[in-house]
Amino acid sequence: MSTFSSETVWLCLAVTAALGGLVLCKLKSPGQVGGKGVCLAGLWGGACLLSLSLFWSLILFSLSCFLLYIHFSGQELLPVDQKAVLITGLWAVVNNAGILGLPADGELIPMIHYKRCMDVNFFGAVEVTKAFLPLLRKSKGRLVNISSMAGGVPLFKMAAYGSSKAALTMFSAVMRQELSKWEVKVSTIQPGGFKTDITGTSEMQEKLEKDILDHLTPDVQEEYGQDYILAQKNVFNAASTYASSDLSPVLRDIQHAISAKSPFTFYTPGSGAYLWLCFVSFSPTGVFDYFNKKLNYFNNGTPRILSMPNWKNKAM
Repeated sequence: MSTFSSETVWLCLAVTAALGGLVLCKLKSPGQVGGKGVCLAGLWGGACLLSLSLFWSLILFSLSCFLLYIHFSGQELLPVDQKAVLITGLWAVVNNAGILGLPADGELIPMIHYKRCMDVNFFGAVEVTKAFLPLLRKSKGRLVNISSMAGGVPLFKMAAYGSSKAALTMFSAVMRQELSKWEVKVSTIQPGGFKTDITGTSEMQEKLEKDILDHLTPDVQEEYGQDYILAQKNVFNAASTYASSDLSPVLRDIQHAISAKSPFTFYTPGSGAYLWLCFVSFSPTGVFDYFNKKLNYFNNGTPRILSMPNWKNKAM
């Protein structure tokens, strides 16, 4: 009996290795293909290591093979003849236009910056989508919205930008369900940090900084302190340090969302983007807040009043 059980375990491990090899052969497709396959292979191997009976092991193995077949068969790319793609900055529409504004504490960001982010990142995408939906419905085409990891992960200094991208992510989710009856596929791409022109020129950054100072009340300026306020622009440098200059993961995901027979609902190109989104979704709020604060790359000091001794007593 022990020999049979041992053989079963080794057989399961061999099958797991085979499935892993199959996944690795598919890594030329977007990263999530490999990721989901690895998870499935890992589930199979883990279950077998729990010494399931041979009957249930075979059932699980058959189910794994079936799911892998269904998953990978949907990655076939469709022909592109006589199809047009509109990328904003028609079988498919890709809403890519976006602005970042000046990353800063939410209280410091002027309302005009909040509205500007919403106008470009959200309302602009909605207007373009509505304009081309009649064509998309007729062609049973694709709608691809470029959101951001910041639309699902509450990042420091990103109140305006993150809120606008969160709105776009929710809009995409609703449209995905409503347009399914028309056989229009909707995908949302939530990239991590990439080096693009979204931060604007140095002149634009200086103007954003001036806008902040012009719109703050004297009391707020006094409590935060000018040193802290002016240090907000250092966020651009910090973001650039941790951002990737290789845009190919994003481009591959856009291509897949447009041309795959069965595109994914969500794509998360970029280092750590998928893990951060999973972390914020499944971890307790207190745990996420703790690690988010510890890993805050945009820490640029302390507001003036908080650095004063006995400031809590003065506030009371």
